[in-house]
Amino acid sequence: MEFKSRDFSAAKRILKIRKLNVGLTGRPKAAPVLDGIDLDIRAGETHCLVGESGSGKSVTSLAAMGLLPPDALEIQSGLIDLEGFDITAARPAQMRELRARRIAMIFQEPMTALNPVLRVGEQIEEVLNMHTDLSTADAKARTIDMMEQVHLPDVQRIYSAFPHQLSGGQRQRIMIAMALILDPDLLIADEPTTALDVTTQLQILKLIAEMQERHGTAVLFITHDMGVVAEIADTVSVMQKGRIVESAPIRDLLTHPKEDYTKKLLKAVPNLAPRPSRGVSAKSDVITVAGLDMTYGGGGFFRKSEGVKAARDVNFTIAPGRTLGIVGESGSGKSTVARCIMRLIDPTAGKVTVAGTEIAQLSRRQLQPHRKHFQIVFQDPYRSLNPRWTVARSLCEGPINFGTPRDAAMDHAAELMELVDLPRDALDRYPHQFSGGQRQRIAIARAVAMKPDLLVADEAVSALDVSVQAQVLDLLDDIQEKFGVAMLFITHDLRVAAQICDEVLVMQKGLVVEHGPAGGVLSNPTHEYTRNLIEAAPGRRWDFANFRALDSAPANQGATA
Repeated sequence: MEFKSRDFSAAKRILKIRKLNVGLTGRPKAAPVLDGIDLDIRAGETHCLVGESGSGKSVTSLAAMGLLPPDALEIQSGLIDLEGFDITAARPAQMRELRARRIAMIFQEPMTALNPVLRVGEQIEEVLNMHTDLSTADAKARTIDMMEQVHLPDVQRIYSAFPHQLSGGQRQRIMIAMALILDPDLLIADEPTTALDVTTQLQILKLIAEMQERHGTAVLFITHDMGVVAEIADTVSVMQKGRIVESAPIRDLLTHPKEDYTKKLLKAVPNLAPRPSRGVSAKSDVITVAGLDMTYGGGGFFRKSEGVKAARDVNFTIAPGRTLGIVGESGSGKSTVARCIMRLIDPTAGKVTVAGTEIAQLSRRQLQPHRKHFQIVFQDPYRSLNPRWTVARSLCEGPINFGTPRDAAMDHAAELMELVDLPRDALDRYPHQFSGGQRQRIAIARAVAMKPDLLVADEAVSALDVSVQAQVLDLLDDIQEKFGVAMLFITHDLRVAAQICDEVLVMQKGLVVEHGPAGGVLSNPTHEYTRNLIEAAPGRRWDFANFRALDSAPANQGATA
């Protein structure tokens, strides 16, 4: 990406928000969700709205789109002005006309925003059919042209595809095409790259910048990733507990933050400097993986097929108290390896030895007594924790199943809550009563309850904001130091890998292309693919904790492709 300083003081103001207050519907005396928000965005400008989960970023975007859930939230006072049009006073019919034509939005998860039973080309055309008088042929031609503009491959095929047949990056490009097909004045992007790997994320950020340059669109970009902010922002507003606590041009914010909260967010951003190397234990390796292969599909009654080789000849070991990180793009085979090790799927070939037992060929019944030796923490704790079970039941289930008396299991559960820095009296609560970071702490406590030799963390911090992410990484580090557990850490974020991993294994299309100490792999990569991953890491030019650039390259004042 090419960076240049941009001054928007003379540009036309697209969005003006003044003293915006949003509160709970029908409860005017309750504490406001948004408290006196002021915001300006001008044509061609990228304004980033940052803050921790629950700070009010997404509520601000939904208010601007007129999409606040009426039974939960309402605008109580203030102004949202879109080039002279007062959104706060608009009728539903007026807002339907306004959306897509003058203001559009890209949501975080395109799979939930796209209709799963409609072909993606039809969904883009639906915008044209609702807001224009184009003929069927012209609407399709315009759709195809827009799909080409967002650099989708094999446009004719993708036009007829369903959302589930596309990759995450391709689905996000469809959302961008849908949002920009009517050339709106304002584009709101709500965490559009959070779930994407670094190379796909870079492509999407370049695409948004390219489309912005082409159409002169103002962009309100919502994110918790300060690395992304450093790459794309012209100006930044920092939100905390429903208020904007600091606003500044990006260079000023990164080099001279004024508020303690802003400094805290910046200091929590991980960088690519690897952690200090830890000594190798003299004890036997906790896990040995040798010649691991995993092929999906293949065979067939009438014809033979090679299938999809998701992992090929994967080899590694992890010693007690050490962490091996597996990194790579989506589809590289990272999670496939993790699932094979956990025996959530059966590997096609190879050996997996955990705590002295070769588990790859064991039957499910034979495997059962060995499962306590290896536990997993998934990406989304809300889906991995049973919503109908209290925390106490979730933490006690495993130990009780392996013979621990109920009273002893409850005492141990209380100790685990303290270990993960949660109150003991929270044992009687349910998962929905906790924040995302707290739920992930509970998921970690559940895994540690079994006193495993190996802990597998599959994208365990990728959905968390930077400050909570830092806390969870510190927690994993403390647990590892206290119990000497070996850890396999799956991530697409090399900055996170640098903070926690002793060794890094890089995968591409099922193959291990590089493997070695984290300091060597991340500081002096030998494979071009690894170098590309590092080059794509957002914010790599910045030392956020010390508020300075890492090299002589100018700080970004906006990005263009």
